[in-house]
Amino acid sequence: MSDDALVTLFANGDERAARVLTARLGPKAFSVALRVLGNRAEAEDAAQEAMLRLWRMAPEWRPGEAQVSTWLYRVVMNLCLDRKRRGQRAGAVPLDAVADPPDPGQSAPERMQDGARADALQAALMTLPERQRQAVVLRHIEELSNPEIAGIMEISVEAVESLTARGKRSLAAALAGRKEELGYSDG
Repeated sequence: MSDDALVTLFANGDERAARVLTARLGPKAFSVALRVLGNRAEAEDAAQEAMLRLWRMAPEWRPGEAQVSTWLYRVVMNLCLDRKRRGQRAGAVPLDAVADPPDPGQSAPERMQDGARADALQAALMTLPERQRQAVVLRHIEELSNPEIAGIMEISVEAVESLTARGKRSLAAALAGRKEELGYSDG
């Protein structure tokens, strides 16, 4: 069932539709927030607030005008930006990188290696300018298309391409000296 149909069903009182849509979109909202904010608790709050906003606006949803997921990503990005601005005004210190949970099927050394890679990527992501980080996260981690990202970020497709290209170059430069440490070889 489409996201549009689920939002419409929820607006008409179908709680099951809300559970299905939450299971479908909630993890994606959290993933984006985590990559942008770099803090699990802040990301959980942002994703939860975004989902609450989806439920509040459900009665006014007009199917076919926009994708529900695109709307939700945009709300998540705006909430993340708001949180970062509040943190900067409050004089907050930079957030520590947060690794994704390890796969329980891996060996301890594999989990450690994957954790080190995730930590290195998150730390490198946090050094990017805000707009580059958003574009890179949406394109290369969330695997959205450039037109979708352009809609979320309210910029042109060309600007998305430029931001992601610069972001990838910056990430490559930041991680280049750590290839051996992170278990990547040139061969």
